[in-house]
Amino acid sequence: MLGFPMGFEVLDISGDVGIRAKGSDLKEVFVSAAEGMYSLITDIDKVDVKKHIKVTVASYSHEGLLVAWLNELIFYFDTYYFIGKRIVINELTQSKIDAVVEGEDFDPLRHEKRLLVKAATYHDLVLEDKGGLYQVDVIFDI
Repeated sequence: MLGFPMGFEVLDISGDVGIRAKGSDLKEVFVSAAEGMYSLITDIDKVDVKKHIKVTVASYSHEGLLVAWLNELIFYFDTYYFIGKRIVINELTQSKIDAVVEGEDFDPLRHEKRLLVKAATYHDLVLEDKGGLYQVDVIFDI
């Protein structure tokens, strides 16, 4: 899929970690970025679909939406231990994203603990259209 087996790859960055995600459109690249972020937290292949959350985020640009989107998913993990597996973006405009994320509560007895992801950042953030192929580079504080 798009050169990456999962639509994303992990970027090795000194002191932090990043994700490079690709997609054929903005929705797909936002989903790939979220899947990449979740893969930093745990092995998402071992996450079951038991519940869902609705996520709506607003911002002033696609870059702002991407960072707000990922930080909202981090908030749900930090606050409610919710870890996503399947993501459906129902609406993505210049200023709003509306999505449903399916997954379950993180169980430390069943789910591998990987990194403690604190936040998505604007540092070296890239969101670009490369002739119909969208690419995102985003760095996370860990």
